[in-house]
Amino acid sequence: MNIKITPNNLTKLEKVFEDAKYVLRFEKGTFNSGYCILEHKKVVVINKFLNLEGRINTLIDILSSLPLEEALLTTESHKLYKQILASKPPAEDAPAADTDIPAENPDATATDTDTPAADTDTEEETTA
Repeated sequence: MNIKITPNNLTKLEKVFEDAKYVLRFEKGTFNSGYCILEHKKVVVINKFLNLEGRINTLIDILSSLPLEEALLTTESHKLYKQILASKPPAEDAPAADTDIPAENPDATATDTDTPAADTDTEEETTA
């Protein structure tokens, strides 16, 4: 989404979370992706060391993947939320629609990446 990196736009994104009854917290922590979502408690924790651009991009990523109750949003927040959803890359939806596994062998991909078989090979090598 083409959103300008301004403190006012950060405030607008924070308002979307507030309207959706999510608690948005900026805290210190070791997050692999810069944030943590506790969906059942409706808490989103953002790494407080992110700069303005990082915070805005992280909030946009979260909003594009987090289902919100649109009825709770104000008109301005709803409009911004819809813009974010509309700009969501189609590549994220592709894996869900890509379910072309042959009917005769539905576990074909599971056996290809099965690591216990590799572990038994190493056990044989160490015992021989």
